[in-house]
Amino acid sequence: MGDSSVAGALVPSVPKPEAAPSGDASTAAAATTAALALALAEEAGTRAASASPLGPAAEGDGPADRDLLCPICMAVIKDAFLTACGHSFCYMCIVTHLSHKSDCPCCGHYLTKAQLYPNFLLDKVLKKISARQIAKTASPIDQFRYALQQGNEMGVKELDSLMTLIAEKKRQMEQQESETNMQILLVFLHCLRKQKLEELNEIQTDLQYIKEDIGAVERHRLELYRTKERYSMKLRMLLDDPAAQKMWPSPIDKASSLFLPNSRTPLSASCPGSLQNKKLDLKAQVSHQGFQRRDALTCSDPPNSPIQSGNVIARKRRVQAQFNELQEYYLQRRRTGAQSRRQEERDIVAMNREGYHAGLQDFQSVLTTFTRYSRLRVIAELRHGDLFHSANIVSSIEFDRDDELFATAGVSKRIKVFEFSSVVNEPSDVHCPVVEMATRSKLSCLSWNKYSKNVIASSDYEGIVTVWDVQTRQSVMEYEEHEKRAWSVDFSRTEPSMLVSGSDDCKVKVWCTKQEASVINIDMKANICSVKYNPGSSFYVAVGSADHHIHYFDLRNPSAPVHVFGGHKKAVSYVKFLSNNELASASTDSTLRLWDVKDNCPVRTFRGHKNEKNFVGLSVNNEYIACGSETNEVFVYHKAISKPAASHRFVSSDLDDADDDPGSYFISAVCWKSDSPTMLTANSQGTIKVLVLAP
Repeated sequence: MGDSSVAGALVPSVPKPEAAPSGDASTAAAATTAALALALAEEAGTRAASASPLGPAAEGDGPADRDLLCPICMAVIKDAFLTACGHSFCYMCIVTHLSHKSDCPCCGHYLTKAQLYPNFLLDKVLKKISARQIAKTASPIDQFRYALQQGNEMGVKELDSLMTLIAEKKRQMEQQESETNMQILLVFLHCLRKQKLEELNEIQTDLQYIKEDIGAVERHRLELYRTKERYSMKLRMLLDDPAAQKMWPSPIDKASSLFLPNSRTPLSASCPGSLQNKKLDLKAQVSHQGFQRRDALTCSDPPNSPIQSGNVIARKRRVQAQFNELQEYYLQRRRTGAQSRRQEERDIVAMNREGYHAGLQDFQSVLTTFTRYSRLRVIAELRHGDLFHSANIVSSIEFDRDDELFATAGVSKRIKVFEFSSVVNEPSDVHCPVVEMATRSKLSCLSWNKYSKNVIASSDYEGIVTVWDVQTRQSVMEYEEHEKRAWSVDFSRTEPSMLVSGSDDCKVKVWCTKQEASVINIDMKANICSVKYNPGSSFYVAVGSADHHIHYFDLRNPSAPVHVFGGHKKAVSYVKFLSNNELASASTDSTLRLWDVKDNCPVRTFRGHKNEKNFVGLSVNNEYIACGSETNEVFVYHKAISKPAASHRFVSSDLDDADDDPGSYFISAVCWKSDSPTMLTANSQGTIKVLVLAP
């Protein structure tokens, strides 16, 4: 970063349409009015034409055409009647008129129903015009139907020929329709066969992968049993012949430590008869291992075998419970490994070493870690609240560089630093912090410096970003450029003097502890909920925004993000990096998502917890993702499985809180202890628990 402030360019916004000049307003209004009038006129003409059986010709250009319309209904006269004054009307129209009035609708002369006369000539003219119009515009079927309706006389032979012609035409049409239907059905069947063949090829390929992997696993398993048997034979030789101890010093010591209560105790120091008992026990073990070896060849577990321990049975049940998820991940890794050339080169090395495909190795690692744990066990608990502050919500909880200390912050306006070993090893209802620092405002986030053990940064509700010296308990730097509440702050792992913050003022600011002002400023369109440096670079920053997206920036060119990850349906409350290429995000749409920032693609969506309005915490390590829930529970997900691997519900132990609704509390912060199975969790009640993943 430079010595002076560097302001990033604004993110381009969508330009608003410019208003028309005031001088053209009257012209535009007049044009709009004229167009509307023309459209209405055309619509009226269309309606009149559609109402006339004669079509547009009846409303022709000359007055003679208009004389064919009834002056009352303005449609072509039907059943024409002539009045004594010489005007023609539809019979029903003029009769209806005369039932209310006694005058002519055209001239106003006195008129009664007795002065109405049928106009046969006009009816005849209208029928001829209608027949001529139908002959011009109607289809042959309509013409034929019209001729029959008019009562045209036809002979029986003519009707028979017409019926024969119609029947033949019907057969042709039915045959053509059948051919068309057969063609469509054939196209569908061809497409279906192609799809199923592709699926079959994919299944056959997958079966080949599975067959290869089964063979590799069986060979490896058999080799393990053979190795155990060789050591057992050597141990039996040693027990049968004590002089053989000199022949196998190292292997025997190593092997005997697996079976003897204390391998460092000489055999001569045992009780009388113990050697004989050990021989008998060893023979039983060797016999049992031989049975296991035979069982390995048949791929089944022997009855009452140690392999059927409760832990193994529980792990098998976890596999069955998440079988579909594990199957999808296995096939994904196996197919991806087979399609990548670089992966194939790595596969050769892996197969030469253990006979395993690299995809199988990766899946075995996932399977091992996923089935190893099934629950969260509490190993320590403390209350964060005190007598002078009723507000107990812990907004952030973080371990220091060496995982020896952890700091908490929240609405109590205090940063408290505890010694982790004391909290775990010294049972006590109240644990006093080793350091406590007061702040002016409620705190939203903490971030330890990964280089300097005593430096920690905080962000608060007034938008102030503060850098603290834990040893002196004093603030080192205070940055007050944010105009609204700052939600997140994070130190860079690779450049310890750099930190980034995000705020409700829609700004991301990058700071240097050696300067008093921000060195980079990024303006965005929505509130910033979370910011996080990529652990492998001081240039890349992930930003979780209220616009439902994650914006991934390269600070060397902050004018626009490198990529925008979309998929969440609500605000993105947290972003955390599992590795240099894996990014996890949390949202108030009750989902977590895993992204690949190298290939700029989504990887997986995690569901199981509830998060609709609160900040419930997010923490990650190499394999697991932990988050809170508005049900006052902590959930742990394995990064390869979309369903929770373990969970723990906070239950109040205080009598005063026992009657409270559990739904009124929520988990507010979580933090893993590096890559261990231990984590810190806190809820809105002010309770902090140390949890550990357990079988």
